Amino acid sequence: MNEKINYWLALRGIKGIGSAIAKRLLQRFKKPEYIFSASLKELLEVKGISSKTAETIAGFSGWQGIEKEIIEARKLGISILCWDDKGYPKNLLSLHDPPIVLHLLGELKESDNAALAIVGSRNSSAYGLEITKNFSYCLAQAGVTVISGMARGIDSVAHKGALQAGGRTIAVTGCGLDIIYPPENRQLFSEIKKHGAILSEFPLGTAPEAGNFPRRNRLISGLSMGVIVVEASLKSGSLITAKYALEQGREVYAIPGNINSMKSRGTNSLIKEGAKLVETPEEILNDFLPQIDSPLYGQDIPRQEVKFSLNEREQTIYSQLTLQPLHIDELVKKCTMDVTDISSHLLSLELMGAVTQHPGKMFSRGLS
Repeated sequence: MNEKINYWLALRGIKGIGSAIAKRLLQRFKKPEYIFSASLKELLEVKGISSKTAETIAGFSGWQGIEKEIIEARKLGISILCWDDKGYPKNLLSLHDPPIVLHLLGELKESDNAALAIVGSRNSSAYGLEITKNFSYCLAQAGVTVISGMARGIDSVAHKGALQAGGRTIAVTGCGLDIIYPPENRQLFSEIKKHGAILSEFPLGTAPEAGNFPRRNRLISGLSMGVIVVEASLKSGSLITAKYALEQGREVYAIPGNINSMKSRGTNSLIKEGAKLVETPEEILNDFLPQIDSPLYGQDIPRQEVKFSLNEREQTIYSQLTLQPLHIDELVKKCTMDVTDISSHLLSLELMGAVTQHPGKMFSRGLS
């Protein structure tokens, strides 16, 4: 951990200091420790520094709390990165407002600079989940790091698809890294930590409050070279991520959806406004791979293949299912089986990931 991290943490925690002011302070004083030894007069000479902020810096006394945060981070295996660390993500350093400090669980690699973000609705459709799984799997298999926000719905499936492909994925959270949100993603959190990285700009103990997520979204786009929006309503946070991506000079891809679905209004609107319409992972990879000098450029893109070993009755049931949920009574009619028999086989199919059960005894093809 950076031996001067306590000064960076102090700088991060002072009200009135954002990235722009921090950059000016560093231009003037060269190192963060010199900022805290500067006189009030010297601090006030820096453009944008108010007298109140200068007084807070000059009289800073919160070192004990900062030391406590550093000790707690070490206990949890959390690394703390700042601008002068070699491991600080290069893609973020290109932004005008990179976080002064980042908290990290897992490991960042040089290859993670070749990353694409996948975002979408928390309350996603079966169509959106299946599209996300396929895209994230293919991107990860092609060597692209998949970035998302570990939220329910599209985000979670994006991470899972990348992990299933044996690839890398990065989650950016809207809370401190000592809090797992949503709580049902505890296992996913653990898997991402092992096979990728989890990042946050928020101090330990920060709750997942609504105001944190736009800030998180700018990091999702900032870490990536492009953002793929799968499903989004007109008021979705995914559109905020797309807006940040455009401001940051990143590419925005949108997957078209059902014109009658509210979940597709946002993505279809992005297409109208000039986002690249994409229907397959190949389209994105053929656009993206030349930028990263990938050995896969010009070759056939690997596609996801999910195979299940099914007996005759399981195959009969599976063949009647699609991504649109179907009630068990309809399956009984279509498969000419009694409800007890079909329930038993559906359970077996669920356990192997071939079938997903939805509320109200509805079933669709699996998304595992």
